[in-house]
Formats: sequence, C-alpha cells, structure tokens
Amino acid sequence: MILSVLDQTPIAAGMTPAAALANSIDLARHCEALGYHRYWLAEHHASAALAGSAPEILIGAVAAATRRMRIGSGGVMLPHYSPLKVAEQFSQLAGLYPGRIDLGLGRAPGSDQRTAVALQRDRRQHAPNDFPNQLAELIGYLEDSLPPDHPFAAYAHTLPGLPEAPEPWVLGSSPDSAVFAGDLGLPYCFADFINARQGDIAAAYRHRFRPRHPGDGPRVAIAVWTVCADSDAEAEALAAPARMMFAHLLMGRSIAVPPVDVALAWLADRPELGAARSGRRVVAGSPETVRTGLTAAAAEYGADEVLLVNILHDHADRKRSYALAMAAMAGIAVAA
Repeated sequence: MILSVLDQTPIAAGMTPAAALANSIDLARHCEALGYHRYWLAEHHASAALAGSAPEILIGAVAAATRRMRIGSGGVMLPHYSPLKVAEQFSQLAGLYPGRIDLGLGRAPGSDQRTAVALQRDRRQHAPNDFPNQLAELIGYLEDSLPPDHPFAAYAHTLPGLPEAPEPWVLGSSPDSAVFAGDLGLPYCFADFINARQGDIAAAYRHRFRPRHPGDGPRVAIAVWTVCADSDAEAEALAAPARMMFAHLLMGRSIAVPPVDVALAWLADRPELGAARSGRRVVAGSPETVRTGLTAAAAEYGADEVLLVNILHDHADRKRSYALAMAAMAGIAVAA
C-alpha cells in the first residue's frame, strides 16, 4: 500500500495562521523523511481552524522545502476559478518542480455559501454549476487537446511550465465525481473522511473509465481520517479536538482547534455527539489498530494508495501520528 498525506493546515487555539503555514512545511519535510509518497494541500476559505486558503501558493513553498515527494492540491475548488488561470498556475509549478506536481480538482466550495459568493468576481448571481465543462477545458489546456476551432485552443501553447505538466486528479465524495473522473479517464481520489464506506462509488468509476491515452487504466486513492498514537485511548483523546471543532462547524461557528483537555471536557457534557458521529470512519488507535483499519478501508475501495488526513491540536502529536502510521504499515517499531 502506498501512503500519502492530505494536509488541511490546522490552526490550533492560541496559534497564528502564519504559524500553521510553517507547520505544514515542517510536517512535509518530516513526512518525506518517513517515506510518504505524495503530500497534498487542501483549500478552505474564511476558516478559524484551517489556514490553507491558497494551495497553489503553499504547494510552491512545500515543493521547495522537499526533494522527492509529489506535491499537489487536495484540491483546487475549480468552480471558483478560470480553468485557464488554474492551468497556468500549475503549469508554472510543474516547470519549477518537474515530475512532482499533482493537480487535484474538486467542485465543493471549501467554505459556506456566503464565502463562496464573496470569492466570486461577479456577485449578481450564483456561479453556474458547470464543473464538467470547466474540467474538460482545463484538461484541454494541459494536454493541448482542445478542438482546433475552440476559441481558446491556442492558449495550450503558452503555458509557462512547458514542456512539463502537472498530473490531474479528480477528488470527490459522491457518485457524480466518479462519473467525471471515469468519463475523462482521470485518476480518482475519494474522500472517505467525508463520506465513509462507499466502495460502490469506486467500482462505478472503474466501470465508467474511458482511457484517454494508450495504457491508461483506472487508479483509485482514498483519503481516510487517521490518528495514530501509542494506545487506542491516547489516539481517541487526540481526536477529540477535531470532533469539537466539527461540531461547532455544524452549528455555524468556526473555531480554532482546541486543546485536548478542553475538547474532552466539552464533549463529556454532550454525550449525544458520540452517537452523531457513528457513521463516520475514524481510524484512531494504536499502530496495530491503525494498520487493521487502513488495510480494511483500502480493500473496500480496491485502492492501492491511502492519503492520511487528521486535525490535531499539538503539532508534535501530529508528526508522531504520521511516524507511527508509516511504521505500522511497514511493520516496524517507533521509539517512544
């Protein structure tokens, strides 16, 4: 199994957003040394909890701080942007870091609806729901495959990183995303941490897959919420701040990631929240528990790559979680 990272750049209570950005760069260096294959940066806007509002910028900083890992977006929320602008940005990154840049593309807003409107240039009406057209246009620029009579076809020859190009992926958590990825013959990363236990969607993607190039085949990766610690009890405690943060988000409030003791006390007063999260897959536990959980998740989707995602209050705990998870999958021990 290939292990990779999806980093949402969490902002801990008492921390500045700038410090969270620095932590992402530090974590990327750490994960590269551990042997992780790729490192993706998420896009979220107007958040007190997550600092990664511009993955295209953070990708450049992380790529400069590392040497081997593939670095990319997990993902760029394409409905906010011009396909040509995204093509130019990621072409430039690919030119600077050849063979290392991924372009993960999603259609979620990465924000609430008001923020989505604030991100629009034209606010007189909501942006159209034309993600498949945007995606096809973007791939057309990157691969110079737009029809000759397309009004923008010539722009494929002006991309700043040529001849290098990023590797495009479709990201999603619904059946629609499987259709988009399959119809365009793109690799597919499913967000199990958003919508768990959906192996049938991965199967539908494989069924619809139409190769664009000779030798292409369907590729499935999954992103799984994963917290690894020395014991199951410790991992469950470390996961409590994210539970409190998400509970506030559902109530319409964005808060920084609280300390473990604050989150545990808050959750103890709200036992009903334990039942509310029962449908969500959280692989949290000792190395043995995590190994079992990730192996089962990958098998459910037929995935040969798993991106580990988590939000922890303490940066040192987060680094150790990634170290323990990698060691668990490799069958080796990590010193205390």
